[in-house]
Amino acid sequence: MGFDQIIEYTQLFLLVLVRAFAILRISPLMSSASVPPIARIGLAFFTTVVVFPGILEAGYPIPVDGLSYALLVVGEAMVGIIIGFFLVIVYAAFLVAGQFFSMQMGFGASQVFDPLAQIQIPLMGQFLNIIAMFVFITVGGFQKIFLFGVERSFGAVRAVDFVMKKDFILPTIFKGLTGLFEQSLIIAFPILGTLFLVSITMGLLAKAAPQMNLLMLGFPIAISVAFLIIFLTLPFTLGAFSRLIDSSFDGVLRIIGIAAGARQ
Repeated sequence: MGFDQIIEYTQLFLLVLVRAFAILRISPLMSSASVPPIARIGLAFFTTVVVFPGILEAGYPIPVDGLSYALLVVGEAMVGIIIGFFLVIVYAAFLVAGQFFSMQMGFGASQVFDPLAQIQIPLMGQFLNIIAMFVFITVGGFQKIFLFGVERSFGAVRAVDFVMKKDFILPTIFKGLTGLFEQSLIIAFPILGTLFLVSITMGLLAKAAPQMNLLMLGFPIAISVAFLIIFLTLPFTLGAFSRLIDSSFDGVLRIIGIAAGARQ
């Protein structure tokens, strides 16, 4: 093995490492500030070691001049961030769904600290987030990150493809954001609809029997009914979580397919 070949292998290894690290830096769970940076770097390094032989065998063009290579490194980081964005949508949908019905339940002023996001989030958002974390691990989310995000994406998408097919990036991101709110409403709709009916019923009772202290009874009733609906719809919610996770990986595959079409 000559010196030039060693340099070429090192350059390719760095490109794979940059994309893998960008994906892990944005992806759920691993993006938490509580995860040490050295752990992310180490996981990205070992991921690169595992997938590097396959990428090397498939071939990946390396520019000769330094400026083009530096731009390619930046492009690889952008590819990793865009792929990780579709995975982050999963967790954001759960937080938004929790925000939707926390106010209706009477937990609007109740905020908890999320150690993963390092922010204050609604109580029910944290509840859904924990469920999402277990579902993500159960359906093999981490394995799919490595399969779709690193190995398969490198086999199909070069950073230059995003430049050649740049007109699809923003529409794809906007479509992902639209899907975020759509899925959030689907998750929260059973509870929102039930609490809306409870509010109407309480309003009618307040008109029919003004002497009843419905203000004191309204919050416990709303909370009890909401938890009952959460318990009854939990199988549906778990299924929705699993489908949402799958749809996020479908979005990653869509990016890979469209960008790969730029070569044709």
